[in-house]
Amino acid sequence: MGSYQQYALEGASAVDLVVALYDGMIRFLYAAADAVDRGNEADRRVAVKRTLDIIIHLQARLRMDVGGRPAEALSEFYASVFAQILQASQSASRPKFEHAIECVRNVREAWRQVARDPEVNPAPIQVAGRSTGRARSAFEHDDYGMDGAAGSNWNA
Repeated sequence: MGSYQQYALEGASAVDLVVALYDGMIRFLYAAADAVDRGNEADRRVAVKRTLDIIIHLQARLRMDVGGRPAEALSEFYASVFAQILQASQSASRPKFEHAIECVRNVREAWRQVARDPEVNPAPIQVAGRSTGRARSAFEHDDYGMDGAAGSNWNA
């Protein structure tokens, strides 16, 4: 990840990081759809794998004991989108990828609205022009970056 992107994420809240992961899913789904248009199976598989890795990451961090019904709804959403993406990849279908993109965009917009609510998503603490890095540290131990999907066992 470039230093600009890394610096931008250092001051991000947990909600902002979720929005960034949704942005990544959308970007990778578009890459998969474009690979379908080009007939490039290898690029499609890489993009799908990265998208599925993000979904797995988000699903694994749901706290049903704290989140209640909204966490259950997100879990169902992740399972549904995961299946849609697998079907889109298996059939090499741009329309199916585009449907998955729209589903992800709708939920991403809900997260963006949460991110705009100062009661739910307070501004990160700034120290001498830099953030404390607390939000980023929650993800540091996951080794989940732009190249994090390389170690995955998923083959779409």
